[in-house]
Amino acid sequence: MRYISTIDGREFDIEIMDDHHVRIGGRVIAVNFESVSGQPVYSLILDGKSFESFVYESDDEWQVLLRGRQYQVKVEDEREKRLKAAAGGGVAEGGEFHLKAPMPGLVVAIPVSEGQEIQKGQVLVILESMKMQNELKAPRDGVVAHIKAKAGESVEQKQILLNLH
Repeated sequence: MRYISTIDGREFDIEIMDDHHVRIGGRVIAVNFESVSGQPVYSLILDGKSFESFVYESDDEWQVLLRGRQYQVKVEDEREKRLKAAAGGGVAEGGEFHLKAPMPGLVVAIPVSEGQEIQKGQVLVILESMKMQNELKAPRDGVVAHIKAKAGESVEQKQILLNLH
């Protein structure tokens, strides 16, 4: 099966060849991806290199936290992508966006304030989990509407930390 994945605005053509091999562009990669203890924590082995990632679905995309960096990932199969393009549909860059905690943790800092204009990629929240500090960044330009967490506060997975307009 072939998919188009959009990660931080870049598109990747991905083909799942079998349970342990994917083709990204023209490159075949050996993959092992396993859930760890029923949590949204996954063991990922790519070409023999081991990674730990947090993955959860939100609205119409996936949130992936890998090596301290959060990625917004949209996955569409080829047919779905062609149909949307033919219908003239695109992703709305407006509306409200809810930044949710990808895992339980401690809010270390919120370097933005309500009413502040922010740019795509700007750090909105620094969250510490499993002794790692993770920078949660803006998926698009916008304005910070409401901050719903405070520095020093413990948060649960999927808890809304702030909203953007």
